[in-house]
Amino acid sequence: MFKDLKLDKKQLISLICLVIVISGIFGWLYEFIFYFFNSGMKTFYMRGGNFLPWINIYAYGAFLILFLTYKRKKHPIQVFLISVISTGVLEYISGYILYGKLHWIKCWDYNQEILSFGNINGYVCLRSVLIFGFSALFLIYILIPILTKLVKSKYSDMVYIVSIILCSIFLLDEIYNLVFTELFSLPKASIIYKKLGLKYLYFK
Repeated sequence: MFKDLKLDKKQLISLICLVIVISGIFGWLYEFIFYFFNSGMKTFYMRGGNFLPWINIYAYGAFLILFLTYKRKKHPIQVFLISVISTGVLEYISGYILYGKLHWIKCWDYNQEILSFGNINGYVCLRSVLIFGFSALFLIYILIPILTKLVKSKYSDMVYIVSIILCSIFLLDEIYNLVFTELFSLPKASIIYKKLGLKYLYFK
């Protein structure tokens, strides 16, 4: 995928780890800010399912975008359109399976949100896919070049260590809340944060 960047194995791992961390944090920040406005600018809600400010579907979406569009990076319009369609499909399928089929949890519902024009069954809307499309342009044309310079810099060894540590922390947080809490009946992040008085937003 990144052959043209001429990265060695360690540099590639650093890049991947940083994309995982940054895209997940971006998603958390976006939703944290959006739902503040959605609530009438009265309440900040915690989002995602982890202790740390990271949402997994944004990391998955980033890799889907990279896989589908990186080789087309000379054509920004194609990158945008492919990203809009692919992330829309990812969002719809994820929401449909999580709630529509598994009846587990409804993490978002565009029927209950502002700027939800063109929403389909509450799982995807025009605003969301356009945000993802513009985010894809940022990822391909700004973030990847910046991260490439960073992982190839004279500090590459330090970047490698830090990126692996950061990525491992976020993924362990994810594994705890998705797996360990189910296997060992441990409290999820949402439950602990609610007990601390923080408002955690899920839709019913």
